[in-house]
Amino acid sequence: MAEVPDDLKYTAEHEWARISGSTVRIGITDFAQESLGDVVYVSLPDVGTIITKGEPFGEVESTKSVSELFGPVDGTVTARNDTLDGQPEVINSDPYGAGWIIEVEVADTAQFEALLDAGTYGTLSG
Repeated sequence: MAEVPDDLKYTAEHEWARISGSTVRIGITDFAQESLGDVVYVSLPDVGTIITKGEPFGEVESTKSVSELFGPVDGTVTARNDTLDGQPEVINSDPYGAGWIIEVEVADTAQFEALLDAGTYGTLSG
């Protein structure tokens, strides 16, 4: 059974989001990394890129497939996890910690609050 931390919000597309002030850190869930298999490449947007809720902002490539990453909120990218350029497998070993993907300055925190809670997401992924 995949890990689903209670302190995060989730999308039906298997991204997680953690808010701190108006900054949202985004990654893929344990379920997503298990489904993908060994991650070999991550395509990240540049800092300053505007992402849109529900729209693709990057890709995760594994030995099995390529999956698009979808924005859980509208916002502007303020940080990207450049560690993933050389060590994309960190997503497999620590999807909720060192395997985070981007941080965005969120345009509307209500969008974050509207994401799925752990219990609801758990029913989708479990």
